[in-house]
Amino acid sequence: MASVFTRIIEGELPGTFVWKDDRAVAFLSIAPLRPGHVLVVPREEVDHWLDCPADLRDHMMAVAAEIGHALQDVYEPAKVGLMIAGLEVPHLHIHLLPIDDVHDMDFSNARPAERDDLESEAARIREALTKRGAKGVSA
Repeated sequence: MASVFTRIIEGELPGTFVWKDDRAVAFLSIAPLRPGHVLVVPREEVDHWLDCPADLRDHMMAVAAEIGHALQDVYEPAKVGLMIAGLEVPHLHIHLLPIDDVHDMDFSNARPAERDDLESEAARIREALTKRGAKGVSA
C-alpha cells in the first residue's frame, strides 16, 4: 500500500509543493510546527533513512540546503532547523523549519494549517528559491 506521501506525490491527495525534481519533492506540512515548515521527501518509498541509498540521501540533503537558504531569506530566523524523525509516516522525510529556539522543533507545537495559509507560505518560498536560481522550483 502506498504511503500518504506517495499519494501526495502522485496527486491522489493535495500537497502544497515548493520543489519537484526526478528524485525528490518538497511540500509544506499540513500540521506545521511553525510557518514555513517544509518536508523534503524522496519519490522512492524508503522508510528508514539508514536504508536510503547514499546518492539519494545526498540529493535530498542538497535539496534541503537549497530550500533551507530560501527559508533563511524569507523568515530570517536564528537558524533553519533540520530533523529526520521518521515516526509519523513510514516514508523517509526531512523536516525543515525556521527556528529561533530549540522548542520551535517540538512536535507538540504542531497545528493544522489552512490551505490558503499554506499556499501563501509556499508562494513566498518558491519566490525565494527562484531568486536564488534553484532548478527544482515547483509551479
